[in-house]
Amino acid sequence: MRELRFASLDEVVDRLNPSYPVFVVFPDVLEARAKAFLEGFPGTVLYAVKCNPDPHVLRALYRAGIRHFDTASLPEIAKLSELFPDIHCYFNHPVKSRGALESASDVYGIEHYVVDHINELDKLVEVVGTDITVEVRVTTPKNTSVYNLSSKFGAQPDAAVALLKEARARGCRTAIAFHVGSQCPDPSAYRASMTVANDVVRRAGVPIEYFDVGGGFPADYGDPIPPLDAYFEEIRAAKRDLAIEAPLFAEPGRALVADGCSVLAQVQLRKGDDLYINDGIYGTLSEIHLSDLRPPVRAIRRGKTRELAGALKPFRLFGPTCDSLDVFKVKFELPDDIAEGDWIEFARLGAYSIGMQSGFNGFFTDTIVQVSGASPISGF
Repeated sequence: MRELRFASLDEVVDRLNPSYPVFVVFPDVLEARAKAFLEGFPGTVLYAVKCNPDPHVLRALYRAGIRHFDTASLPEIAKLSELFPDIHCYFNHPVKSRGALESASDVYGIEHYVVDHINELDKLVEVVGTDITVEVRVTTPKNTSVYNLSSKFGAQPDAAVALLKEARARGCRTAIAFHVGSQCPDPSAYRASMTVANDVVRRAGVPIEYFDVGGGFPADYGDPIPPLDAYFEEIRAAKRDLAIEAPLFAEPGRALVADGCSVLAQVQLRKGDDLYINDGIYGTLSEIHLSDLRPPVRAIRRGKTRELAGALKPFRLFGPTCDSLDVFKVKFELPDDIAEGDWIEFARLGAYSIGMQSGFNGFFTDTIVQVSGASPISGF
């Protein structure tokens, strides 16, 4: 992997003149976002590594002070442990293989594990033992989040009560967790879920090491969302009103890193209002297709011209693979004089981008550059 540093994104275009897609990391933005969470959230901040596992991103968050990481697999635990020996990893995937559990415990000394079913608790205790913290994940009330994670994970309240009691009876330390769903536009969703989780704790009657409010903090993709402080204040007030004494944890991903990265793709062919570019739904732009996101875009032309002069018009974008499905459902407003050889910057793509690319058809983004400051269209 090539590690390159530039003063601006325009300099990337001028110096590299790339015919391949480039993933652009803005470390200054990532560090600022991390500090906003560390200073604003009323508890311990765990970065959700699945959101963007690139080492450039991880190092920026670490420099800002992030020392706790929400990991979902053994490879994530291994990467973080090798990069930063002094950090703390939490194995927060509710379903884990026996081999992964054995290595997580014996090799990396992981002490925190999430469960949402009695069979997973049985497996966990059998493989790892009881000198651990078992974090029971409870399902959350339905809300307006883009992704409803409770459709896959989370014990119903009665089952969560039983799991907490059983984990404690076996000698484990206990904690409670939930996740309101990714890209949650409503701060009150946290209060509603905290109310459910707090009732589970009360009914279980066991001591709680910490109260994990999960992730779901949104990024700005153009639709109105409340400021980050509104979420922190709602969580802080709910803790007070519900008389929650345990320390709070959170697992932000998207809101930490979305503003901190862009994707630079090149136009390789224009057919009328159709543009064929060198990244697509199987690459770093996959979430645009999966959830109809509309990240900010701008066209860049190499050389003195730089900004294109044409009026904005909607274009359909095709990715580079030979698959006819490799086309975005949403159209993007770009200058009508855009042509083959120009570049398109897709901003606010730090979340669920480079970590989700597949390499299908041989197309893969492996050039990652760091740029000072922020993207001119990120709004950060």
